Amino acid sequence: MFVLIALGAALAGFAFSSTADRLRDRGSEQAPVVGAPAPPQRGELDWRESYGPSGQQLVFRVEWLEVTRDGWAARIGLENRTSVAYSVGDPRATLDRAFGLMLFSSGELAELERRNAEGNLPRVRAAQDYEPELPAVLEPGAAWEGTISAPGALAAGAWARVVFGALTAVGKVPEGLEEQVVWITDSAYRLRS
Repeated sequence: MFVLIALGAALAGFAFSSTADRLRDRGSEQAPVVGAPAPPQRGELDWRESYGPSGQQLVFRVEWLEVTRDGWAARIGLENRTSVAYSVGDPRATLDRAFGLMLFSSGELAELERRNAEGNLPRVRAAQDYEPELPAVLEPGAAWEGTISAPGALAAGAWARVVFGALTAVGKVPEGLEEQVVWITDSAYRLRS
């Protein structure tokens, strides 16, 4: 098991080459973020992050994140501005399809970097519902926008990052891009108590 960091432009975020084991957080030594459940709330986020060199980018958007009495939901978007198609597929088909949330103890990008380098990322709180469904393949120039959601409490005071992936290239990958990408947002939202 290993995680490769693909660096884009400054502050452009992290794309991780993933395996099913990494996203299941098998062997994580650090305890997950725990605490009292966050009450219902909604954060209007308008995050836009991209991965890849100019002219060959995947664009990730998070419009909002909402905590409900029974779980959470997020409005997200994904745009393929590369010259290669990316397989997105059925998110429930394999364990490496893990769109969802990761909870961190801080909103600092350094924590994400450190935990990735240590191979100690938090487990993904995987989305269970997609509206509309994810496409099987995101062709060059295509985009998807929808709401992802899942039941389950989130810890108040934790910092939530949205996870997109895994996206797998269908064909030869342009220079500067990885064949498999899991995007964890640079931006983080603090869950209020």
